[in-house]
Amino acid sequence: MNYQRPHRRRNPLTGRWVLVSPNRSARPWQGSIETAENCLSLPEFDPDCHLCPGNPRLSAGADAGAERNPHYKGVFVFDNDFPALMYGVNTSFENAPPWKQGVTETGICRVICYSPLHNISVSDLDDTSLLAVINTWENQIIELMSIPDINYVQIFENRGIMMGCSNPHPHGQIWATGTVPCNIESEDYHQAKYLHDNGTCLLCDVLRHELAERERIVLENRHWTVLVPYWAEWPFETMLLPKHHSASLTDLDSEQKNSLVKIWKQLLISYDNLFNISMPFSFGWHIAPSDPREMKSWHLHAHFYPPLLRSATIKKFMVGYEMLAESQRDISPEEAAERLRLSAF
Repeated sequence: MNYQRPHRRRNPLTGRWVLVSPNRSARPWQGSIETAENCLSLPEFDPDCHLCPGNPRLSAGADAGAERNPHYKGVFVFDNDFPALMYGVNTSFENAPPWKQGVTETGICRVICYSPLHNISVSDLDDTSLLAVINTWENQIIELMSIPDINYVQIFENRGIMMGCSNPHPHGQIWATGTVPCNIESEDYHQAKYLHDNGTCLLCDVLRHELAERERIVLENRHWTVLVPYWAEWPFETMLLPKHHSASLTDLDSEQKNSLVKIWKQLLISYDNLFNISMPFSFGWHIAPSDPREMKSWHLHAHFYPPLLRSATIKKFMVGYEMLAESQRDISPEEAAERLRLSAF
C-alpha cells in the first residue's frame, strides 16, 4: 500500500486521529537545534546527585534535607520528596458554578532508581538487573493497589533533558492515583467497546494483523512484540505488547519476564543506535485499571515516545496545528519501523 500522500489514521485505543504527511519529511530545517546527550561523560558516583547511594536528598517541609539514601546496591524505591500527589488530602469545591468542576485527588508518588551507578542507562544494565526492575514494578503494583482509595498505578520514565528529566541518574517513577487517569479511561472505554462490538480483544487483533503483515514490526521474540503503531503520533513511537493476552504486569510468569528483559534491552539499543546517542523518550506501562482477572478487553502494553525527528539534534515539535487541531507526523510509521529494525543490532 502506498502511504506517501497525506492521509489520516485513527487510533483505535483513543478514538483520536493523526494526520500523516510523508511529503514534508524533506523540507528544509532552520529551526531549533538541540544538544546531543551522552551519559558516558558522567561519573559513576556524583556527590551532588540526590539519587546516588549515601547522598542526602532535598526534602520539602520542616525536615528539609533530613533524608539520606541508603548505600543501595540494586533497585531502590522511595517516596518522592516533592510529590505531585498527596495521600489522604481533601479539597473543598462547594458552591461552585456548574462549569467550575473540581474533585479531590489523592495519591502516592515514588521514585525507582534502577542502579546505584550514575553514568549508565537502562540499556547498559545486565539481565539480572533488568529483571530486578521488572519484579519491583510488579511488587509496587501489588502493594499500592492494596492501599485504600488507590485505584490505578502508572509506571513511567522520562529519559533525557529533552523530555524534562531533572536528574541523569537512571530512574523512573511510579504514581498511584485515587482516580483512573483520562488516557487510561479512554483506552479502557475503546478496548471494552471493541470487545463488545467484535467479540475479540483489540490489541490481540492488532498483533495478529501486524505479525502477518510485518510492515511495522520492529522486534519480536517468543513472548513479546515491539511495533510502530499504525496510528503513531511521534516520529519513532513504539508499542511493546505481550503475544499472550495479559492485562497487567502482575499476570506475567518467569519465562515471560525473562523474555521481556531481552526485548526491552533490544529496543533501547535500537533507539540508541538510531542517532548514536542515548535516545531521550517518555515511556510507560498501561495496565488494567481494575482486577486483571476480570479484564478480558484490556491488553497490557507499554508506550515509548521519543521526541527526535531527523537526527540527534532535531526534534519533533507538537505545536501549532498539533495543539489547535490534531496530531501530525512527517515520516510514515512504516519508514520509522524500518529504520528502527536496521538499528536493532
